[in-house]
Amino acid sequence: MQTRRFMQVDVFTPTPTQGNGLAVVLDGDGLSDRQMQDFATWTNLAETTFIQSPTSPDADYRLRIFSLSGEMLFAGHPTLGTCAAWLAAGGKSKRASTVVQECGVGLVEIDQTGAMPAFAAPPTTVNSLDPEQVERICNALSLPRDRIIQTARLNNGPTWQVIELQSARDVLAVAPFTARGPEFRGVALIAPHDSGGETDVEVRNLGPASSMSEDPITGSLNAALACWKYETGDWTGSKVAAQGTCIGRTGRVYADYRDGIVWIGGQSHVLIEGTVTL
Repeated sequence: MQTRRFMQVDVFTPTPTQGNGLAVVLDGDGLSDRQMQDFATWTNLAETTFIQSPTSPDADYRLRIFSLSGEMLFAGHPTLGTCAAWLAAGGKSKRASTVVQECGVGLVEIDQTGAMPAFAAPPTTVNSLDPEQVERICNALSLPRDRIIQTARLNNGPTWQVIELQSARDVLAVAPFTARGPEFRGVALIAPHDSGGETDVEVRNLGPASSMSEDPITGSLNAALACWKYETGDWTGSKVAAQGTCIGRTGRVYADYRDGIVWIGGQSHVLIEGTVTL
């Protein structure tokens, strides 16, 4: 066992302790998959990350991401939170103003030039969501069918079963699942807020990979939603999504589309810094 540097970061919120918590092990080289999974399970956070030496010459570091139940190819709040921890620990990027992360979906750029860090969203595959599955989700959540605008099955590493409702009020009124099962993994809701407010849409992830009934703020989901919305032309310009409202969080995810790339940004705060023995 060795002593390793550790940070806990709060991600996607302007207010520390109101975002999504992330555990980051800064010295992840040499740890086995079992050790990483056991520590991720022990933290009881949605995700725990391990920074390792990159295998690509273009990357600044390699990132392993573990939820409570297994390894993930990509996730948004671990991407931004780990980058913030790496920089706070003295990390220096190979490219000016850009950090390059190597992970399960390949290389992900994290731009440092804007008002807040933002990662380049990985490609998202868009497919239709099976009508029978839509019916199962609606029955489980007591969703009124006449409030549904459209549905989609999105994949950017994780798979998302998305239902868009008429208004943010509709999204906020939905109670979490009382029944859990793999068929409800990745169920997400989105709807617009009234114009002129602080945020443009309300997002909820009611089928998280963790044991929680609802994920506080989900970067990979917001990335997939933004790719879908910009591709269809439903969105233009920058957008701000609120998430976590129903569980007392102040999640804020910023989306923009520049030069053919969807960028997903948010604030991160290092709350705990120390060591762990693994």
